[in-house]
Amino acid sequence: MFLLVSNSFEQRLLYQNKSINLAKNNRTMKKLITTTAACLALFMVTQSFGQATPNISDTAKKQPIASPRDSVVTTTANGVTVTVTYGSPAIKGRTIGRELEPREDSIWRAGANEATTFEVNKDVTIEGKKLPAGKYALFTKKHGNEWTVIFNKTWQTWGAYSYKENMAQDALQVKVNQAKGTSYNERLKFVVGNDGKVQLLWGNMDVAFVVK
Repeated sequence: MFLLVSNSFEQRLLYQNKSINLAKNNRTMKKLITTTAACLALFMVTQSFGQATPNISDTAKKQPIASPRDSVVTTTANGVTVTVTYGSPAIKGRTIGRELEPREDSIWRAGANEATTFEVNKDVTIEGKKLPAGKYALFTKKHGNEWTVIFNKTWQTWGAYSYKENMAQDALQVKVNQAKGTSYNERLKFVVGNDGKVQLLWGNMDVAFVVK
């Protein structure tokens, strides 16, 4: 009789130990799953908020873009190499000044997406005013037929959204007059001649300044 009771007690004790161990294992597994899920969620949030605005050249590799990046490089008769790099939007039946920039008295990136950049390899004059050799963001502001062309030292920027913050970095501003283009340009286009004349051609507008 004692042997039967002892065996029964041992079996119950063994069963209880197994149950306790199983419960501990379940709790450990739940903690591991919860911790893994929390780490994964934190990683995804960090990735979402930590990533900078993608460079347009990286975006272009993944899908076609409406305003492809373009550039023009010209060495003038005076030996100055002028490089203009810009996003080239299309009009597509829209009205400039309403659905499209430039709008009156507003800063425009003179292109699309990333700010348009203007680079010269030597010290130059723009419309008779000095500009040191270097790379600049090129902005404009239209007021009627008069345009202000702005060269800003902070050239790595997206559009003109940060211009107010960076306006103290303006290296030069010049005023030029808008002319009527000799042809209609569906896409924004920059042309740099051997004589140093830089033209912004957009729709039927021709805005030019001279580099010497």
